[in-house]
Amino acid sequence: MKNTTASPASLASPASPVSPDRRWLGFFAVLAAMIMNLLDSTVVNVAAPSIQADLGGSEASLQWIAASYTLALAVGLLTGGRLGDMFGRRRMLLIGATGFLIASMACALAWAPGALIAARVAQGLFGAVMIPQGFGLIRDLFPPREIGKAFGALGPVIGLSTVLGPIVAGLLVDADLWGTGWRMVFFINLPLGAFTLLAGRAALPVRSGGAASAGGMRLDWAGALLAGLGMFLLVYPLVQGREQGWPAWLLAVGAGAVLSLGLFAVHQVRRGRSGGTPLVELSVLAKRSYTSGVAFVIVFFGSIVGFSLALGLFLQMGQGFSPVRASLTMAPAAVGSFFGSGFGAMMMARLGRRILHLGLALMTTGLTVLYAVYTRIGTDLDGLDLALPLVVYGFGMGMIFVPLFGIVMGEIRDHEVGSASGLLESFQQTGASLGVAVLGTVFFSAGTFLDGARQVTLLALGLTVAAFALAFLLPRHARETGHGAPAAGDAAEVTGTAAPREPALV
Repeated sequence: MKNTTASPASLASPASPVSPDRRWLGFFAVLAAMIMNLLDSTVVNVAAPSIQADLGGSEASLQWIAASYTLALAVGLLTGGRLGDMFGRRRMLLIGATGFLIASMACALAWAPGALIAARVAQGLFGAVMIPQGFGLIRDLFPPREIGKAFGALGPVIGLSTVLGPIVAGLLVDADLWGTGWRMVFFINLPLGAFTLLAGRAALPVRSGGAASAGGMRLDWAGALLAGLGMFLLVYPLVQGREQGWPAWLLAVGAGAVLSLGLFAVHQVRRGRSGGTPLVELSVLAKRSYTSGVAFVIVFFGSIVGFSLALGLFLQMGQGFSPVRASLTMAPAAVGSFFGSGFGAMMMARLGRRILHLGLALMTTGLTVLYAVYTRIGTDLDGLDLALPLVVYGFGMGMIFVPLFGIVMGEIRDHEVGSASGLLESFQQTGASLGVAVLGTVFFSAGTFLDGARQVTLLALGLTVAAFALAFLLPRHARETGHGAPAAGDAAEVTGTAAPREPALV
């Protein structure tokens, strides 16, 4: 069968030249868009108790407020990158940022949990349009001799925002500026979004992508709907089951998830055979190393995102910490992740797959010590008691972020890279949603908040051990580009340094 999936690089039309004095302005426009996504994937960990105190709602609604964003992002990422190829990356980033800005205002003005969940879904969908354009735009902004400098600046800035962002969110909730309370964590997107739009219009190249539309590429809306339905039906019983008393009809919902995802796979095969452009190049799923990587990504990100949410809820709802105190208590994990990412970037070429095992061993150590702290000190613990296990856990977690996608894609062929990397990012967000659903349900099902924190820590420990075992099935080294540099996803085709977006642990 003739391959119908062109790579982004082959589809892109030459970008309009950008003057040197505007390149960095365009770079910071892209960076502001990335920071908005990082903030909104983590703010609920800080603001959730304040949101419930103000809007009311059930414990399941708190899980949906967190999971709805990542679930919508997972669905949208299947088509978001292709939109940039078809209609231009600059245009799609600006459209995505505009929608994200409006959705953020809707979040800030929400009057009920349902309204906030709906706005979070809109945020995730527009984020999926906005975020995939970033790496391609940076490639178009900078000539080859300068692009390393741009990506070199990208990592530390995103890492620093990962550390400081949730702390700022905690400060904003505590400060209660003009009586806004938790709403300010969404209003903060207004200046960031406005800067993205103004700077993007002024400095991003107009002709960036867009050649694919001339080649007859069409979006697979039916595939996207089937995938989205399947993911929703998969998460729904896990979130609502405890509150509904686990009725038998939830089994039918789970069966519907399997049916929808099965129909999605059949649809993709038929679309490819008929000469259309499928959302997913299914040949990648025939590779054991890649499917093992998919399982690893779901388990790994499900564990860390669900654990993060439960820890934030325990500190505020169980221990009575203020939002800012909870953020500062969890900050050692983010600081450890920041330095661990640097270590992982330096050592990935030398250690290959072993860097994953080393990081997971540190995470296991941190979780074991944390469980011992819960058992020994109980509710008398303070922030200093958690600092050591969290910094060890975070350092190990950070070591995995940079090399992970490149190693999972170690046996992916060139024509499969675009599909494989997009699908992997979608599975990353799906894993995050499942983590919120499963670990959040375990937390709220326990007799006390302390029991919930201990049970979630044990479950996260078990998932980390499972990821350790799955890592043996992955390729020994990261995928190499045509120039022999290790690659990790879309941007790695140029830089060899790209990584999945970090779901910060605060």
